Amino acid sequence: MKRSVPADLRYISSLHINWSEILDFVGKLTHKNDYRRIGLLNFNDNEIDNWKELFPDSEQVVLHLNYAPNNITWESLYPEWIDEEQESKVPTCPSLPKLLIPESSPLGLVAVKLPCNKSGSWSRDVARFHLQLEAARLAALSEGYHPVHVLLLTDCFPIPSLFTCKDLVRREGNAWLYEPKLTTLREKLQLPVGSCELAVPLKAKEHFDSEKPHREAYATILHSADVYVCGAVAAAQSIRMAGSTRDLVILVDETITQYHRRGLEAAGWKIHTIQRIRNPKAEPKAYNEWNYSKFRLWQLTDYDKIIFIDADMLILRNIDFLFQMPEISATGNNATLFNSGVMVVEPSNCTFQLLMDHINEIVSYNGGDQGYLNEVFTWWHRIPKHMNFLKHFWEGDEPEIKQMKTHLFQADPPIIYVLHYLGKKPWLCFRDYDCNWNVDFMQEFASDVAHNTWWRVHDAMPGNLQKFCLLRTQQKAGLEWDRRQAGKANYTDGHWKIKIKDKRLKICVQDFCSWKSMLRHWGEKSWTDNATVTPSLPALTTSSVTFS
Repeated sequence: MKRSVPADLRYISSLHINWSEILDFVGKLTHKNDYRRIGLLNFNDNEIDNWKELFPDSEQVVLHLNYAPNNITWESLYPEWIDEEQESKVPTCPSLPKLLIPESSPLGLVAVKLPCNKSGSWSRDVARFHLQLEAARLAALSEGYHPVHVLLLTDCFPIPSLFTCKDLVRREGNAWLYEPKLTTLREKLQLPVGSCELAVPLKAKEHFDSEKPHREAYATILHSADVYVCGAVAAAQSIRMAGSTRDLVILVDETITQYHRRGLEAAGWKIHTIQRIRNPKAEPKAYNEWNYSKFRLWQLTDYDKIIFIDADMLILRNIDFLFQMPEISATGNNATLFNSGVMVVEPSNCTFQLLMDHINEIVSYNGGDQGYLNEVFTWWHRIPKHMNFLKHFWEGDEPEIKQMKTHLFQADPPIIYVLHYLGKKPWLCFRDYDCNWNVDFMQEFASDVAHNTWWRVHDAMPGNLQKFCLLRTQQKAGLEWDRRQAGKANYTDGHWKIKIKDKRLKICVQDFCSWKSMLRHWGEKSWTDNATVTPSLPALTTSSVTFS
């Protein structure tokens, strides 16, 4: 039989296989007698001989895989931008060579030796990805529901969204044995190979009949401060206005007061109390110190699928159809990365443990959870940017692009699905206009029509929920200070000239109410605002879960 000898350095693995450990590993398996035919991929001649000694009663099938052309890079599989609207061309993905599928009876075991160059970006290695993808494809070709195992030998963890830890049968050292769910695996392999094509059509069918809607939920997280409570309340309102009846789950830590929790419950959120997770690479009290708390999403194991949304978003059209997408499905960000503001997550305690196991090892490109998750989930699926549309005007945007965005921000009925409010948040501005206009470097986030869209959702909320969007004394002073500074700079947009009529300006929720007095001393010292809103709402009976 012809041997499989890697000729491409990208595919060669330097892993030293301890065959006595493999023998011991295999000896503990209950299905080893089902391995009548074993597929071997990416092993050298000596290693193939060792497999024959290990399984003398099995037929070893040496699998042949043509190597990926050198012009197929991770950047070509995961481009920063594609023409989602197909205005100039239809996006297409590069074609990776397929395995030569052996004939005859099915394989009981597919064994693969993977390269892992830890001196480089091993998780974005095309050869490593290619080998795992083809091993998965070969397993998925098993006739009917005939069980098949995949054994990956590697120093680095396999692609967690392709070979999930839920399917992990056994792991010892660098040997990972999986029994993948074939139906799920086949569905994943029908998706584009990377983010080079949309995994969800731009005009998706909003009606989605789920077999287990009670196992699906929207989720968000609040920790370290209550400034986003109003945003979460409005997000819940928008989800219901869009027609979804799925559960709403919110993770909160001890900094979110009982008063604010009652408001979140009244808005429809089910409260799950968590202990925050510290980013070990963050400076004390830095903005990103606790943002690894988002990993707690994977502990929501009462659900099979979660659509995570940031608390500064509005759902303008029903996105329940995303529940049929696998982990991780998200919009593109920059370079080869996804934006974690909207993403499909499949809760699993073992995935949570995977995230925690590497917390001191993995370096996040932006110091936050989005960068970390992008290092773990490098195989992700692109959804249209309309499902996480950023409220942002790039410096180089042509007038027609700005006009198009402005139209999308206010279209009725809505065209985009999710509007993501970057910059200063609408509830932290006077409702009269977008306060991003008042600060020169924030004007790229300014849009009065998007601002008004948010306030329409606010006005649809019951009065007892609108109370959670009131302004504190310091916030009023800060807004007025910025407005006056814009006037001194004589900003040409002229928003600073608008007379403020926001009724919240006259509503005080703290013991100290004179924002004008505070404004007179603005800049003399660092003001703190530790007071919290203390009126109470009727208690609601809602399940509460604590994660630690």
